[in-house]
Parts: sequence; structure tokens; C-alpha cells
Amino acid sequence: MRPVLPAFLALATISLAAALPTREDALKLAYPGATFTRHEHFLTEDQARRVNRLSQRDLPGLWWVAYEAVKDGKSMGVAFFDTHRVRTLNETTMVAVSCEWKIIRVEVIQFHEPQEYLAKDAWKQQFNGHKLDDELSLKRGIRPLGGATLTANAMTDASRRCLALCQILYGGK
Repeated sequence: MRPVLPAFLALATISLAAALPTREDALKLAYPGATFTRHEHFLTEDQARRVNRLSQRDLPGLWWVAYEAVKDGKSMGVAFFDTHRVRTLNETTMVAVSCEWKIIRVEVIQFHEPQEYLAKDAWKQQFNGHKLDDELSLKRGIRPLGGATLTANAMTDASRRCLALCQILYGGK
């Protein structure tokens, strides 16, 4: 007799992965009608220190990819994809930032923790309009996520890092 549980878990993982947007879909959700230019940035030690200081979070690495959005010849903003550990497994979050250096959308494109820890869209929307300041933290401008504190912390940290990257790499204030 074959074990049923591993097969069920594999199907559940595939089902969850199908529900999350792709990188391209997430970009289109954040910047409808835009075209995107991919830019790779390898941070210097000085840039990394400045990002860590501004974000008050540690960078998981020095290599970052930015997707610059342009529509009708006008810049719409820039998005970063931040891959980080939630509890024991990784999540990749897109943080899309406007030209006013405020978050316009946060979207999860990969989530390997159990599905019940995945943040719902309504909860993620509270990041919209935030800039890099003290309000962009849990229990201040961001409500905690019941039963998924580690997810909430990870997404808030990713948002702070991405806004700090905008400031250092693109001169955002």
C-alpha cells in the first residue's frame, strides 16, 4: 500500500504555487500597461551598510535585481523581489515602489511555508502608501497578522529593505 500523505502534500504545494502570481504577473498588477527594464545591482559594502542603517534590517545579500517600470515614456517606479526566510523556509515578495518613493503594492510570488501562514491580500494592502519611516513597522502602521507573526515580520522587513534600496540606488527620499 502506498502512502497517501506525501502525494497529498505534493498536490497541495502545486495547488498553492498555481494560486500565486508569477514575477511577470506581479509586475503587471503593480504597474498596469508598463514595460519593464531589468537592472542588476551588486551593492558595495558601503551601499549595503547604508541600506542596513536606513531599513534597520539586515540585507540577505549584495546582489539585487530592480525592475524599472515605464509607461508612455514616463517612469512609474521600481520593484524589487526580496527572498527571505520566514520560519524555516523561504518566501519571495515583490515590493513595488512609486516615483514618490511609497509602496504601491506588495505581492508574494513564492511561499514555501504551510499555506495557513500565507498573508491574505486584504492584509498586504495595508502596506500601500507607506514610505520608509517609523510607521512602517508592526504594531504601528502595520497591523499584526494573527497566527502568522513570522510572515508579518518577514514581509515588513522586506518592505523596509526595498524602500531603503530605492533610496540608495535611485536617490529616493
